[in-house]
Amino acid sequence: MITLYGMGSPNVVKVYIALEELALPYEVKPVDVFTGQQFDADFLKLNPNAKVPVIIDPDGPGGKPYTCFESGAILLYLAEKTGKLLPADPAAKYDAVQWLMTQMSTVGPMFGQFVHYLRFAPAGNDYSKSRYQTQAIRVTEVIDHRLNANEYLAGGEYTIADVATYPWLRNVPALLGADIAAKFPNVTRWVKQIDERPAVKKALAEVDAVRARTTQFDKATPVNLDKMFGRGQFAAA
Repeated sequence: MITLYGMGSPNVVKVYIALEELALPYEVKPVDVFTGQQFDADFLKLNPNAKVPVIIDPDGPGGKPYTCFESGAILLYLAEKTGKLLPADPAAKYDAVQWLMTQMSTVGPMFGQFVHYLRFAPAGNDYSKSRYQTQAIRVTEVIDHRLNANEYLAGGEYTIADVATYPWLRNVPALLGADIAAKFPNVTRWVKQIDERPAVKKALAEVDAVRARTTQFDKATPVNLDKMFGRGQFAAA
């Protein structure tokens, strides 16, 4: 049984979805990032970068236990382990990998920084908030254009590229507003289509359960938030 270390962030949600889609048995060990558990010595042995998600597969390569961190790497690992969610055709496979990398390099970082400046940063960061909101909108436009001609990001097949991107773009109306979301009808169609997948529904229910077992940002102490974000007494510069 695979062990998943995580909480309820989009990067963790994508691993929940993959595990459910692939019907892989798993157990969850919550990591309460808003109390700093990701900095505990035992967790740093799993991921020295102090980030969730992390998985441990007792039946890894060669039948040996294997620890994998970074959500994109985890998705590739699980897809290749099972032979699912990644096309066999080389061109289609790398279409999926390209859009997976778009999520990892642009969607996640731009939306993540926008959320930071929207919810966590002190007043006086209007430039930063505007920059990241603009970039979040720009990459959503790119994906909407892609989905205008394709059912899924890699083409006609649901892949780990969709699994990776969905947890972020399902939040477009909440983060960018209904008026902006209305400009992306293809993203809206795609999100609704993935919403209805049984594995996705089950995964999101599991995410709700782990959220109930961990601290949410509005309950975190100022010191723990400073440590998490590397600011205040924890700033390096």
